[in-house]
Amino acid sequence: MITWRCSLASPGEYKKQTRAKYTQDAGKYRSVATPEYLMPVTVNPIEFGTDGWRGVIAADFTFERLSAIAPLAAKILADHYGTIADGPLVIVGYDRRFMAEEFAQVAAEAVQAAGFDVRLAQNYAPTPAFSWAAKDQKALGALVITASHNPAQYLGLKVKGGFGGSVSPELTKQIEALLPDSGETTPSQRDHSGSWETFDPWLSYCEGLRSQVKIASITEAIASGKLTVYADVMHGAAASGLSRLLGSEVTEIRSARDPLFSGNAPEPLPQHLSQLCRTIRTEARTQPEGLRVGLVFDGDSDRIAAVDGKGNFLSSQVLIPILIDHLANRRGLTGEVVKTVSGSDLIPRLAELSQLLVHETPIGYKHIADRMLTTQVLIGGEESGGIGYGTHIPERDALLSALYLLEAIVDSGQDLSALYAQIQQKADFYFAYNRLDLPLANHSAKGKLLERLQTQPLQEIAQQPVRDRLTIDGYKFRLADGSWLLIRFSGTEPLLRLYCEAPTQAQVHQILAWAKDWASSV
Repeated sequence: MITWRCSLASPGEYKKQTRAKYTQDAGKYRSVATPEYLMPVTVNPIEFGTDGWRGVIAADFTFERLSAIAPLAAKILADHYGTIADGPLVIVGYDRRFMAEEFAQVAAEAVQAAGFDVRLAQNYAPTPAFSWAAKDQKALGALVITASHNPAQYLGLKVKGGFGGSVSPELTKQIEALLPDSGETTPSQRDHSGSWETFDPWLSYCEGLRSQVKIASITEAIASGKLTVYADVMHGAAASGLSRLLGSEVTEIRSARDPLFSGNAPEPLPQHLSQLCRTIRTEARTQPEGLRVGLVFDGDSDRIAAVDGKGNFLSSQVLIPILIDHLANRRGLTGEVVKTVSGSDLIPRLAELSQLLVHETPIGYKHIADRMLTTQVLIGGEESGGIGYGTHIPERDALLSALYLLEAIVDSGQDLSALYAQIQQKADFYFAYNRLDLPLANHSAKGKLLERLQTQPLQEIAQQPVRDRLTIDGYKFRLADGSWLLIRFSGTEPLLRLYCEAPTQAQVHQILAWAKDWASSV
């Protein structure tokens, strides 16, 4: 469907015949007027991806569409989780994106008008806090207004079940099926409205997280100066989180609300973390004594990355093995290790050494959560930074991961990179890893790439023969020397994602460069 909208994206006065571009300058916005204020916009259908429905604000994601789909989501939650809920209660929460609280208000009003009881968050909080609230308050589920790690122009809706995690793809398909075929949505009329309350989403959530770790030893290490903690919250919903949990001094970076996220997507990738890395490197030079760590949280605090004591970026490909080793060998916990198809080969190798079973899933934390509902799981993790635990709700939770990493540092007395080097030595595994995201021009480009992958399977990559191919999610090619390349499409953005693990970083760059050239040639 094609519609027209004014491209003005300001909270300021509407100005006709002006296209407004906004840049950030010393924390303030300025409008730069340019001609051609009307732009054609393609409005995409409401479709749920790997975790929720997301769209461009004012084009795809509008008050009208949200007010229509929110009660439909509540109905599906009632159909499937009514037996475990105390009543027709739906939690509604939000993050710190542009107008997130206003969208949450609209969703809550629509759900209440449909006859459901509503508890609306008094302020922003991490998405896992609302999953926790859904289970803790015995609700049907939670509707969370967030676009997670997506760029600033996006907002979205995540649907959480009463069990404390993302609902299955089957349920999101049922929500989509209730929408009119035209794609236009109109709210249903109801006979009566439900009740309305507000609540603080942090209180019970923080209490639950504290119970999982040895908080006293962490806070003592911080208070004594043995450990310095930095938190880059990327202007997102993790802001104030570690301070609330620890009651200790934690230096937050990018803690102010900024709907533009400093011009970058709030995703914990190395190219977005120059300030944190620079801060820690400076600290390491001027005050070399003691341990230090930087913890990084995405926009809604369900994904994590870290920076070691020397300012080096550590992805979840590094953090998951550290967490497995800590939980299994220091804490003595047990259970299955669940990894996605993009996870490092170090994970199953370390799990075997720790006498733990491994289960592999497609990408998307919902697949890990499904496994948690049927099997005793120690830890489940994604390459993108989503990590969850069988001792918690079946939900990825960056703040809980941060606490476990701090506990591992304090218990061992070592930097995260030192812990990882020990694991590599133990497992005799020294491969490197990286990921490359390529924007796609349109759906046609995606279709051409998919057709090529299906009709002309790759036999050779970067002058190496392909040994085997796995297609449970995208196309994963394992090469003769043990390297692998995964080609798949993002479930929430128009992106082609390329993942690679190889014996050296140079080989990783070579394979990714080959894959980029291949994709560009199609």
